[in-house]
Amino acid sequence: MKLASLLPLAALATALVARAELKVAPVFSDNMVLQRAQPVRIWGWDNDGTAVVVRFRGQTVKATAANLAWQVTLRALKPGGPDTLTISTPTQTLQFTNVLVGDVWVCSGQSNMEWPLKNSVNVGDDLATATNTRLRFFNVPKSRLESPTSVIKSAWEVCAPETAAGFSAVGYYFGRDLQRDLKVPIGLIGTYWGGTPAESWMSRPALEINPRYVKEILEPSATALSTYRKALDAWQREKAEAEAAGRGFTKRAPGQPWGGYELYNGMIAPLLPFTIKGAIWYQGESNAGRAEQYRTLFADLIRNWRRDWGQGDFTFLAVQLAPFKDIQAQPGESDWAELREAQLLATQVLPKVGMAVITDVGEEKDIHPRRKEPVGARLALAARALANGEKLTYSGPLYRSFKPDGSRLVLRFDHVGKGLVARDGELKGFALCGEDRKWVWAKAEILPDNTVAVSSPEVPAPVAVRYGWAAFPVVNLWNADGLPATPFRTDDFPLTTAAK
Repeated sequence: MKLASLLPLAALATALVARAELKVAPVFSDNMVLQRAQPVRIWGWDNDGTAVVVRFRGQTVKATAANLAWQVTLRALKPGGPDTLTISTPTQTLQFTNVLVGDVWVCSGQSNMEWPLKNSVNVGDDLATATNTRLRFFNVPKSRLESPTSVIKSAWEVCAPETAAGFSAVGYYFGRDLQRDLKVPIGLIGTYWGGTPAESWMSRPALEINPRYVKEILEPSATALSTYRKALDAWQREKAEAEAAGRGFTKRAPGQPWGGYELYNGMIAPLLPFTIKGAIWYQGESNAGRAEQYRTLFADLIRNWRRDWGQGDFTFLAVQLAPFKDIQAQPGESDWAELREAQLLATQVLPKVGMAVITDVGEEKDIHPRRKEPVGARLALAARALANGEKLTYSGPLYRSFKPDGSRLVLRFDHVGKGLVARDGELKGFALCGEDRKWVWAKAEILPDNTVAVSSPEVPAPVAVRYGWAAFPVVNLWNADGLPATPFRTDDFPLTTAAK
């Protein structure tokens, strides 16, 4: 490159530096919650060479801005507050008040995580009593971007009926229960968008590293985006022509397709590397048609977040998909059942990953079940166990193994708790097959040793069992601790949703 072409760039850089001033990442504001018991990272921007001093609870930490950025780390903090955080340079001071120290959780996913408290069922008393100064919310604005950003407009808010009303209902109930049981402040970061696939919440490098994701996600996404842009250009021309001719124009603009990484860029990247306790995740409906792919994609999303947050294997808790669609009279295949299995797989291949099972919460005709309190409550139980080390039953029965016993199969479970129970009558939701792989409903009974025997006169030599293997499972196996069993299958027959 010639020197003449370098000069404008150098002048631009000089102008940017000259205009720089002390700024902090948007996730720092009045009313914020900082993470307890871990080093806390605080960062921002200023002119190169500027001395930055951060003061909090008697700690004084210094940094010098380089490449227009600075970062400091506070030593681990004890829960409590409120306190004041001060960040200063020789020419400027920023002061943040009403700061608490407790546990910070990211709440992410699609519409069932986004679903606001005010629209949940029987929410009147919960909303009226939502005032809690030890619970705080931070909402990330919706943003889909081609490149990562550090800039968002938001601020922490104290929990009150008016602030809780529009926040995630699942997140609110989760945070409310945690705050009540742990007796520490809780900060919830809401970053969600309805109808979004998991790959949109992953970084581009995390997708590009896997040739399968390049072929099945990135390349089709690029083609779809190109088609969309052409359709949008045509729509805009048609609209302009109609307006110029004085004609009415009611044709809707084409919808932009979802692709990989754009929500990560706009709604996850701005949070990095804010110190957190963990994440809760309610997503999967948009990936149900690609459940076989989700078996690796979901685990890779968790790895992606953990790697980029840079604080090890933080706790990650998912919500298994709720029952939805018509109840089927006979057992058969189901993409939603396969997606639930893919969600469960992540809990088995990665450490500190848990799941809330909600087979009792779904609605046949509505993909958005209104009962969100049980969802948040079960996530909170899992958080207490996996993130805080409490010795408690946090999961419903989880299939472990089976063994043949004459004409029946006997199943063993983990997370039996105080014992297996059948809610509302005899066990239901179990199907059995022989070598012919023809599934029939089966009789199931709980044995004295907390195993389950499954049999059917139609299958004298059974080889496999499925439980709740349907889009809308009708099931009732629980433990006596009040938690439902996750749907499962003992077979490894080929899946039906392999990506084309």
